[in-house]
Amino acid sequence: MSAPARRPWWRRLGCGGLAMGVLVIGIPVLVLTVLPSQNPDATVPVGSVAGIPARLLSAYVRAASAAPQLAPGCKGMTWQLLAGIGQVESGQAQGRQIADDGMITPPIIGPVLDGSGAGGNTTPIRDTDGGRWDGNASYDAAVGPMQFLPSTFAGYAQRVRPEEPGAASPNDADDETLAAALYLCGEGRDLTDNGQLRRAVYSYNASTAYVDEVLGWMQRFTEIGATGPIGTASEKAQKVINAAASQIGVPYSWGGGSESGPSTGICCSQGGQDGRTVVGFDCSGLMLYAFAQVGIHLPRVAEAQAGVGQRIPASAGVQALQPGDMVFFGNASQGIYHVGLYIGGGQMINAPKPGDTVKRAAVWTHDYAGGARVLQ
Repeated sequence: MSAPARRPWWRRLGCGGLAMGVLVIGIPVLVLTVLPSQNPDATVPVGSVAGIPARLLSAYVRAASAAPQLAPGCKGMTWQLLAGIGQVESGQAQGRQIADDGMITPPIIGPVLDGSGAGGNTTPIRDTDGGRWDGNASYDAAVGPMQFLPSTFAGYAQRVRPEEPGAASPNDADDETLAAALYLCGEGRDLTDNGQLRRAVYSYNASTAYVDEVLGWMQRFTEIGATGPIGTASEKAQKVINAAASQIGVPYSWGGGSESGPSTGICCSQGGQDGRTVVGFDCSGLMLYAFAQVGIHLPRVAEAQAGVGQRIPASAGVQALQPGDMVFFGNASQGIYHVGLYIGGGQMINAPKPGDTVKRAAVWTHDYAGGARVLQ
């Protein structure tokens, strides 16, 4: 049962609507923001991903964003990895209702692990929680959307809610997904390394077939992306992201795009594209259009756009970005040569290169040059 008036774990990480996290030009923040409101817990809903309840997606995003702070040394935690676990373990809490506070009803309880073979289990696992979470005082059963054993979840409960002893519940989407993120992070795994990623998932369930299935779903969620912002976003950020997303599939045009929309460009790109023959956007032209929809008028080229608003240094990492920030790429010889629009969850919308189209993609690690925040 949910404790009355308890504060979500992400609200405990800071004050004033900002979660304490990595240092961004002297202001510690994570990618979770709260709209100005008389209700400090009022947030704009996350975007949607086919097959994942919006409230569960929100929990995945928050847990992935918090992992670098709560599990020091952990790299590469993503909402897609957590969604892959959730897909295989519970079908994304299939058949359940998820309340605004994250509580799932009815509770998700797996087969009783009495050694009878149910759920593939042939070794009895005696009760460890007095039936508190699984309703069985003789044997354990996996609980929650990520299907933790009660004893395993109990080991993370204090880390999930250190200020509220006993309040954490495996049938709270926020508690359970954060526990899963901490479990997969281990003692500081680098989940961008495929070997460490596979070992992390294998530790969750010692089966190579399971690892392949989870990572297969992770890849699918990465490919299909999300409609709208991934994570909480201001009303303006939603409009900017929706404007950019509405142009997905429009051709790249060197020098193309304006505040009014796609247009022919100029001649000629390094690869030889004559933008005068293509109606579309280049990377900075897409930013012109997206931000104009909320009355913000940007300079025309990416290098100049990088000087607008609050600069977010590359050293702060992608986790310092918020949905609606511009994200830049460059190097010493070329300077800033590319810009995309960050939508959260390590993803951006961008017009990548001649011959391609406006698309959603993971933020590049190559030549990552930080971001700029013009939406306050």
